[in-house]
Amino acid sequence: MKDGSVKITIVVDNQAGPGLMVEHGFSLLVESGRQRILFDTGQGEALPANMNAMGLDPGRLDRLVLSHGHYDHTGGLPWILKNSGPVDLYCHPDVTRPRYSKRPNGSTPIQMPHDATAAIGNVPAHRMHWVLEQVQLGGGIGLTGPVPRLTDYEDVGGDFFLDFECRRPDPISDDLALWITTVQGIVVCVGCCHSGLINTLHHVRHLCGGSPIAAVIGGFHLLNANTNRLRRTMAALQTVAPKLVVPCHCTGRHAVSILRRELGQRVEPGVSGTSYQF
Repeated sequence: MKDGSVKITIVVDNQAGPGLMVEHGFSLLVESGRQRILFDTGQGEALPANMNAMGLDPGRLDRLVLSHGHYDHTGGLPWILKNSGPVDLYCHPDVTRPRYSKRPNGSTPIQMPHDATAAIGNVPAHRMHWVLEQVQLGGGIGLTGPVPRLTDYEDVGGDFFLDFECRRPDPISDDLALWITTVQGIVVCVGCCHSGLINTLHHVRHLCGGSPIAAVIGGFHLLNANTNRLRRTMAALQTVAPKLVVPCHCTGRHAVSILRRELGQRVEPGVSGTSYQF
């Protein structure tokens, strides 16, 4: 990789390239300068299998970032912490909260697995970074911290609750994104965009002084979006005008088809094993 370039590789996703494991989960590897950052860890099984298949060495990682505390983004944490060298972990304090999703047959726990919670407890204090506001990681890379919810058409994307009885809605306040400044513009990495895709992109632009968005990569959590939300999201994306849109994981097939119809060749649905260089 050339000096000054940024390489982003999809390691875990709901769609997989040849020889790679499919999983309902998400993980990205960000390589920029001397930094190697793993963004989310999937459910757990696909991460070691795919890193091994792609020849990615967990021992070379510098940082781990968790976008939020759902099982399909945090399950691989124990393995990665065991097999990496000393790494710094970044996440919001709410990642370990009990969480549930309301289903037709009752509520289902969707929080971080117990072994992942225990693994966080074993991270040395000087390497544990609780993200309560934007954080600069150096080299033009930053974390948003909590994203302001300003649009009136975006929500968390589903029936999420903090209690088994589904009486206390979960705002998923730990949701955050990672951004990288490149000569082409800002590259935004998202886990599930529970804060809303447009809220997230507007906040990143605000943090970066209004710079243009070069790309957004990750789960957009539009699989449950109604017609109004989809229509207004597409209109807002036309204004933000990212040069590359890579929907992954929880975006939903219907939303992906609309993205491709509205934005054309700028949309490249994500598949694990695919890399993007800026």
